[in-house]
Amino acid sequence: MGLRLYREYQLKFYLNARHYIVIDGKAGETHPHTWEFSLDIRIGRGAFTPFMAFEKGINRFLAPYQNQDINTIPPFGEILPTLENMVDYFAGEFDRIIHEIGGSLRRVEASETPSRSYILNLRQEAEDEDTELNNMSELVDSILDNILVDGWE
Repeated sequence: MGLRLYREYQLKFYLNARHYIVIDGKAGETHPHTWEFSLDIRIGRGAFTPFMAFEKGINRFLAPYQNQDINTIPPFGEILPTLENMVDYFAGEFDRIIHEIGGSLRRVEASETPSRSYILNLRQEAEDEDTELNNMSELVDSILDNILVDGWE
């Protein structure tokens, strides 16, 4: 199998909101954060999707959380809004949005301070293989990859 080339985008989003967490059964004080979410998105080399399409979809999803108390917004009334739990939940929504636009979410890195990050890697090889078999642009990419690697014969 020849060299496979993909386009990858890394987009960053910011969520300004408040939350509190519970430690040892005791609710802490509600406090603000600016959470940073860095998303690694893959699309086929032959495909073109403007950054703006991904940005619009993710910003629309994050809008109801902006400048709010996260603990009062579902599902975080039931799930403690720690950095890890927020990323685990948001990643599923990010993935759905990105997939609908034509990309594949590969990785989410989020931080609540410059010195603390939580990283979630998404492995979707089976889905990627199915998409490649059914996507004409991937066939074109494969042919171009072989030409680049082996030369035109």
